[in-house]
Amino acid sequence: MIWYILIVGSLLPESLAHPGFFTSIGQMTDLIHTEKDLVTSLKDYIKAEEDKLEQIKNYRWAEKLDRLTSTATKDPEGFVGHPVNAFKLMKRLNTEWSELENLVLKDMSDGFISNLTIQRQYFPNDEDQVGAAKALLRLQDTYNLDTETISKGDLPGVKHKSFLTAEDCFELGKVAYTEADYYHTELWMEQALRQLNEGEVSTIDKVSVLDYLSYAVYQQGDLDKALLLTKKLLELDPEHQRANGNLKYFEYIMAKEKDVNKSSSDDQSDQKTTPKKKGVAVDYLPERQKYEMLCRGEGIKMTPRRQKKLFCRYHDGNRNPKFILAPAKQEDEWDKPRIIRFHDIISDAEIEIVKDLAKPRLRRATISNPITGDLETVHYRISKSAWLSGYENPVVSRINMRIQDLTGLDVSTAEELQVANYGVGGQYEPHFDFARKDEPDAFKELGTGNRIATWLFYMSDVSAGGATVFPEVGASVWPKKGTAVFWYNLFASGEGDYSTRHAACPVLVGNKWVSNKWLHERGQEFRRPCTLSELE
Repeated sequence: MIWYILIVGSLLPESLAHPGFFTSIGQMTDLIHTEKDLVTSLKDYIKAEEDKLEQIKNYRWAEKLDRLTSTATKDPEGFVGHPVNAFKLMKRLNTEWSELENLVLKDMSDGFISNLTIQRQYFPNDEDQVGAAKALLRLQDTYNLDTETISKGDLPGVKHKSFLTAEDCFELGKVAYTEADYYHTELWMEQALRQLNEGEVSTIDKVSVLDYLSYAVYQQGDLDKALLLTKKLLELDPEHQRANGNLKYFEYIMAKEKDVNKSSSDDQSDQKTTPKKKGVAVDYLPERQKYEMLCRGEGIKMTPRRQKKLFCRYHDGNRNPKFILAPAKQEDEWDKPRIIRFHDIISDAEIEIVKDLAKPRLRRATISNPITGDLETVHYRISKSAWLSGYENPVVSRINMRIQDLTGLDVSTAEELQVANYGVGGQYEPHFDFARKDEPDAFKELGTGNRIATWLFYMSDVSAGGATVFPEVGASVWPKKGTAVFWYNLFASGEGDYSTRHAACPVLVGNKWVSNKWLHERGQEFRRPCTLSELE
């Protein structure tokens, strides 16, 4: 038997500017102003149509002519026998009805349609809608959220509570279905059905929901539940062709299994009918469980004994004149690898300048393909980034020198300052900043060696989620506006420190801005001398 479900998706016009809105909350804010402008334009159009209708009413044509024609039709010859009536009849039909026609045909929508056409080129496209939907599914898994919680908008730290309609839940289920993700299809179709059963008025019906739901359940191996759902569908629509076919197919399969299991033990029979569990995701990571636990603030491996060895201190950059009178505030976040946080290290004014410089240049963040060396977008990095040079603005130059003064490393061979803004559920799954031995040509074009260290500014607070986590060692570092964290990616010997594998957790609620500086080996020969031991 062939099972098929026809999916009809709403097509949004393709965006001609800044594709991938869903990958940057910062750029999505522009859409709020676009929609506000369209609403204003729509209200103006409605007012113009109402004014036109009111003008027609004020002439009282319908009321006056109704009385006149009622009288005239009783004695047409007698009526037009009066010369004044004859003249006025000619005048009305030749002139007045034409004026009325022109008024009715007057197009009041020009302004609204023109504005809509102009704004349409900046609308999100299908990729944005699907990307935002997948982000909700990702947040659901990472932060162990049930569909009811998300649908009601009961998320931590929210300022503007919103809820999902049954139609919204249905659309999320369809996105999961298109990806053959039947686990999430089932969850969201059940949520849509639950809201419809509670009496929510919607443009979708239970038949459509049950159609998807029964198939998703069947694909996960729960034949009994699939059969039950199909019967419920047929109670609502007895003539549903696909459901009738599926009912016969399910009953046939169950009868066949029953015959096969007759000679099996009860335990084996039970095992046959046990529904399948959620399968391994297509983008499976070996450390996904650890990574997601750390994102939730669970599984942190810092012991009290090690915690006692972490300190806060004032740091003058090895007697750097800039920091003798106003030393920087340092805090040990982790011991191995050593992760240091600098507090109040970038001002709000500097942050705004950096963001303003970056916003027009934000483009979908890419990774370097380890095989081809080409830059490409990937599903596990959801953000937009821009690069700022020191010569462009004195603030960027000052920030670069601050990093050099506090780390003691030469920034002249470092990469430009990268500014990143994360999108809906924005994340960057576990990765290394440095090139491994199987990637010898990763930074060959730069000619400055490997990435020796990473400096990461947090340029915004995040209401929920968005931590930087290190799955190998069980560390979580939470965003705090105005701070920066620093760690070495390489040992002094030049060998890579694999414990620095890290990730940017999905942003659950809020807008995450960061900027980072990757410092390279060239120029550090005397600033951080090489050691003879590989792991030092």
